[in-house]
Amino acid sequence: MNTEPERKFGVVVVGVGRAGSVRMRDLRNPHPSSAFLNLIGFVSRRELGSIDGVQQISLEDALSSQEVEVAYICSESSSHEDYIRQFLNAGKHVLVEYPMTLSLAAAQELWELAEQKGKVLHEEHVELLMEEFAFLKKEVVGKDLLKGSLLFTAGPLEEERFGFPAFSGISRLTWLVSLFGELSLVSATLEERKEDQYMKMTVCLETEKKSPLSWIEEKGPGLKRNRYLSFHFKSGSLENVPNVGVNKNIFLKDQNIFVQKLLGQFSEKELAAEKKRILHCLGLAEEIQKYCCSRK
Repeated sequence: MNTEPERKFGVVVVGVGRAGSVRMRDLRNPHPSSAFLNLIGFVSRRELGSIDGVQQISLEDALSSQEVEVAYICSESSSHEDYIRQFLNAGKHVLVEYPMTLSLAAAQELWELAEQKGKVLHEEHVELLMEEFAFLKKEVVGKDLLKGSLLFTAGPLEEERFGFPAFSGISRLTWLVSLFGELSLVSATLEERKEDQYMKMTVCLETEKKSPLSWIEEKGPGLKRNRYLSFHFKSGSLENVPNVGVNKNIFLKDQNIFVQKLLGQFSEKELAAEKKRILHCLGLAEEIQKYCCSRK
C-alpha cells in the first residue's frame, strides 16, 4: 500500500451512526489506505441531505451507480444480510461491521455469492486490533490454559436491531477463539427482565483440550461498559488487562486490511483462515441462541 494508487475505488457508506460517522471521517482524511478510496456519498433512512459536504444518495442510486464500487455497511445488525446481498448482486465489494449476519447459513450463502461475483466480502473486527488484545495474545502464547472467564457489562441493547446477545457480543467470542482456538458449547442460559431492560447470558465453553471457559454478557441500565477477564494457566494467572495505552485509529487499521484485500495483497491461506474463524464464531453464536431458546 506504499505505492501511489493507479485508481480509486468509489465508496458509499450505508448507515451514519457511530461506526458510519467514523468511517466517513477516515475516508475523508489523508491516510495511505484512504488514497485508494473515494467517498461518493452515504445512504441513510433519515433525510439528512448532506454531512460535512458529503451528499446523501438513495439506496437505488448507490446500487446502480457505476461510480460506486464499494459499500461500507454500518447499519444495525438486523439489516446487514439484506444490504450485503443487494450490494454483492449489484457487483460491489462489501465491508460490513460485525456481525455480518444473524445466522450461519446466511453468512455461508453470502460468502459463496461474493466468490461467484469475484468480490471482496470483509467483516470488520476492530476488537482484534486493540492494544488489549495484542497484550493478551503475547501473554497467552505457549501457555496451557486450565480455565478462564470473560465478563462484559454494558447498557441495554435492543435485540430486534442488534440480534441475540451471542451475536451482538460476538467480538468477545472472537477474542476467546482467537486466543484459545476453536471452542465447543457445553451449556448456556439467558436471564431476562424485559421490563427492566436487563439481561444476562452465561455461556460455558470448552477448548479442544477440554479446558473450561465461561463467557458472560450482562446488560442493563446503569451498567458501565467494562470487560473483566481471568485466565488461569499451569504457569500462573492473568487477572484483567493492565492499562496498555489508547486504542488509536482502530477503524482505520481495519480499513487498511480491507484495502489490502481489494489490492489482492492477502494470501488465499490468510483469507481462508479468517473466513474459517468468522464462520466458527457465527456458528457458535447460533448454537448458543438455540440452546438458550430451547430452555425458555
